[in-house]
Formats: sequence, C-alpha cells, structure tokens
Amino acid sequence: MAEADSKELKSFGADIPMKTEGFFLKGSGSLGWGMKNRLSRIFNPETGRTVMLAFDHGYIMGPTSGLERLDLAIPPLHDCIDVLMCTRGALRSCITPITDKPVCLRCSAGATILRDLSDELVGVAIEDAIRLNAAAMAVQVYVGGEGEHKCIGNLVKLVDAGMRYGIPVLGVTAVGRELNRDARYLGLATRVIAEVGAQFVKSYFCEPGFEKVVAGCPVPIVIAGGKKLPEADALAMCYKAVDQGALGVDMGRNIFQSEDPAAMAQAVRAVVHGGEKPDKAFDLYKTLKNES
Repeated sequence: MAEADSKELKSFGADIPMKTEGFFLKGSGSLGWGMKNRLSRIFNPETGRTVMLAFDHGYIMGPTSGLERLDLAIPPLHDCIDVLMCTRGALRSCITPITDKPVCLRCSAGATILRDLSDELVGVAIEDAIRLNAAAMAVQVYVGGEGEHKCIGNLVKLVDAGMRYGIPVLGVTAVGRELNRDARYLGLATRVIAEVGAQFVKSYFCEPGFEKVVAGCPVPIVIAGGKKLPEADALAMCYKAVDQGALGVDMGRNIFQSEDPAAMAQAVRAVVHGGEKPDKAFDLYKTLKNES
C-alpha cells in the first residue's frame, strides 16, 4: 500500500500553465483527429472554454424541478449554451435532430436516489453513442464511494471504447454525502479520473485550493453547478472557477431552476467566454430578465 506523502513536499506550480503542443486544449495534443475535432466542438477554440447545459438529472431523480417538461424547458436555452448534456432518452424524445449543438451523452446508469447511487454500470453501448452522433460520453465516478471499483471499471470501459472510435469521455466527479468537497478530495478524484483516461473532468468548485485541483489535473476541468444558488452567487462561483483555471461549466439547476433560465445562461456565457466580472454579469441577467 502506498505511503501517504508529505504535504510540505508538494509543488503544483499553479502559476505555470501546462504546455499543449499542437492543439489548443490542455492535455489533448496526442489525441487523434476525430477526438480533437469533437473536443473543439465542445470547447470553443477562440476562448478554450465551454458552457455545458446539464439536464440529465432525471436518470436518477425522475422529474426534477424545472425539468418536468423537457420539451418546454430545454429548447428555449438552445442558443444560449455550447453543449447539451443529457441521456439518450431525453435526446431522442425532446431534442430536435436538426440541432447543431454537440451532445455530451450520459452513458452511466443503473442507480436511482432510492438506492446506492454509486452502484452503476455502463448504460449505453458505443454503437448507440455513434448512432446519436455524440461528441462525448459522460460517466459518473464515485471515488471513495461504495461502488468505487465498479465506477472506475465503467470509466475504463468507456475510455477504451471511445479511443477505438474517437469519442472523448467526460469523467464526472460524484461526491456522496459522507465525503467532503475540499481541495484534497477533489484533487485526488480528478487526478484519478484523468489518469484512468478521461479526456476531460467535471468537478465541484472548492475554496480554498481550487487552483491546485486544476493544476494537478492534466486534462481540462469543467465545474458542476451543484445545488441551486442565488443567481449572483452562482455567477460569482463561475467567475472564481474560471479565474482559477477551470475551462468552463457544466451547469444544470443554476440555469434551469433560475427565475429566467435563458437570461441566466447568457449571463454565465458572459462570464465564461467574455471574462465578465460577477457584478456586471448579474446586471446583465437582471436586464435580460426585465426585457423578457
């Protein structure tokens, strides 16, 4: 068993950007053309960042507040975001096939809020991901959870399948109630997911130490929005995360549960792609909300 290393000996070099040869995206220089092409649809090559809309909550939670009617909730947000993150059932039933938005397809399944959430399996065959023209495949990874071994196994299977067909994998850091969302845990989880082979990682923002989490992860990190926050607080979290190295957000409840989801999505875009400060972004949100 590995010995715990000394905190004093660690040096993350958080002020030194990681070099990326031959491609704009962190840690992606050695990937194949098809995978780079899909990643460049997810991450805007001009800013190197992304605004993903997560509305896959129903696969474990059922009709989540704000997503009771996917066909009514999601289409108005289409032009405000970069990537749709959803299940194949939602995609086929509620999203028009003429969309030009890349799809990050939820590919883990097998658990609900009624049971152990970490007891998952690979729920989508690679052939179906290809049929759906997925730009990426997402898998939940409960590092430290009861189902850790199985979750990492699911990640391995999807990474192997994705490498065969040029489809990147998003490893989603899932934190159970018994684990702390601090820099030490998130640094461990994101690094494990990246080293197993995920091309990008979804994690939570934490204070202090998020810049060390990002520096210690050799692939891009996008942050989860987590529970619903007041709009001003959610925009401040976005700004701090991007300022400390995150390459975007994969936000759900803080957009679709907002009083004006489209206005909130545009305000998030202003922060992520435009570098807008939180107070200015909140003013934009209020202006767009009043106009609508």
